[in-house]
Amino acid sequence: MLKYLLEKEFKQILRNTFLSKLIIVLPLMTIVVFPYVTNQEVRDVKLGVVDNDSSPLSRRLVEKSTASSYFRLTDVSPSYSEALRAVEAGTADLILEIPRGFERDLMRGEAGQVMISANSVNGIRGGLGSQYLSSIVADYGNDLREETGGMGISGETPAFRVEMAYRFNPTLDYKVFMIPGLIVVLLTLLCCAFTALNIVSEKEAGTIEQINVTPVSKRLFILSKLMPNWIIGFLALAFGMVFAWLVHGIVPEGSLLTILLFSALYILVASGMGMVISNYSDTMQQAMFVMFFFMIIMMLTGGLFTPIDSMPDWMQWCTAVNPLRYFTQVMRLVYLKGSAFIEMLPEFFWLCGFVLVMNIWAVRSYKKSS
Repeated sequence: MLKYLLEKEFKQILRNTFLSKLIIVLPLMTIVVFPYVTNQEVRDVKLGVVDNDSSPLSRRLVEKSTASSYFRLTDVSPSYSEALRAVEAGTADLILEIPRGFERDLMRGEAGQVMISANSVNGIRGGLGSQYLSSIVADYGNDLREETGGMGISGETPAFRVEMAYRFNPTLDYKVFMIPGLIVVLLTLLCCAFTALNIVSEKEAGTIEQINVTPVSKRLFILSKLMPNWIIGFLALAFGMVFAWLVHGIVPEGSLLTILLFSALYILVASGMGMVISNYSDTMQQAMFVMFFFMIIMMLTGGLFTPIDSMPDWMQWCTAVNPLRYFTQVMRLVYLKGSAFIEMLPEFFWLCGFVLVMNIWAVRSYKKSS
């Protein structure tokens, strides 16, 4: 019986020319285009300068700041009030104000002070931009210490030097962090959406009534719906990983078998979730609205864009029932750190639990009636 049900499902899939295109186009858009859209790196910050000292050392600080690829000098004002007008007009994001006597204080061994003002309407741009500029000013102070024989700006010799080492993502490329998460989104969208619309489309076409009057059990019917989605999910995973390698040069540091194992579990979770949605929906429009409602919640609370540790405690507890959270952690651990299966046993058991809950729910919620 299962053989004929699968034959029916695959014939329906092959007749659907839109689906075959979607399996290629969706990974192409998600992996090739979206990493550039979701990039949260702050670059090309518009910098305004108020140099009240007009000395060689102050000009050197300005040149060092604008030499960075993060900043673009867009305004030079004679006073701070005029620089604020540039910020209000949108021609400057940050203001670097150098006070009078800047060079004199440095030559006397006193602390040289500058003021950084940030437009924080966009909190990320203002916060990161001011941190970048503060780092440049600190580097400038280190350069002066070396040139003056180790004497610091405050007249004291620094006790140590801090050297940063970035593990697992040494270039700080945001795409390396985002692409594993986008592969998770790809599988969720494709497997959940296709499954959610599958049974509903048969309800609208009336073909589901022909299944209801047959001796096919609910378990066998749900299984015949899930197995083709499993294959579609692995095809989408393959396309996503190939595009990530060809376009961005990103390959997993860990085992490919580990990714395949966890992907097999997550595809069953996403397909089971779509099956549950379809069982409670009467129309395709209703199924789409319900699916996107849960998709938005899952993506926002799954640690894809913001760290879960940064969320309030009560929200961190709520994310425990989000399967996307665990698969996103697995993909990033395997891609960036090369973690082994034994290190991800908690995620494995959580996904196994979701597989059981979602698919048992899908079988129980399917109403087989004549």
